[in-house]
Amino acid sequence: MTIPADRASDQGLTGSPAGTPGRTMVELDRAEALALLGSVSMGRIVFTRNALPAIRPVNHALVDGQLVIRTHEGAALTNAVDGGGTVVAYEADMLDQVTHLGWSVVVTGFARLVKEPEQLARYEKLVAPWVSQAMEHAVLIRLDIVNGFRMTEEVERS
Repeated sequence: MTIPADRASDQGLTGSPAGTPGRTMVELDRAEALALLGSVSMGRIVFTRNALPAIRPVNHALVDGQLVIRTHEGAALTNAVDGGGTVVAYEADMLDQVTHLGWSVVVTGFARLVKEPEQLARYEKLVAPWVSQAMEHAVLIRLDIVNGFRMTEEVERS
């Protein structure tokens, strides 16, 4: 939905050039960022398709210190990570569209298709597809780089 510029400010969808007064962005440590990532089940994976960035919404689970997502045969993501694997980024967030408060976590790491039948069966039980399509594959993402930020109200200092 496109909101006309004259109505966007009424809905809290714009900010002043200097930012929203009373707001600050705080960097999260790895442990807090991963706890927030584990508190939601949906995010966006960024990978390379035809030498260009591609982004897809997917659901996920944090399992044994790695991110697991499911995909299907013929999917662009399946093709991107098949073979030797590839580096991807994954983002999840919880941001309030009115207050602009919340958090965002981005992980970057090596992704590969799970080939081991026992491991694949385990991930099939832990990550249920949220679209009505068979998901025959699982992608395992190492959490090599973890960055997180919390947008919060500034605390007044006396």
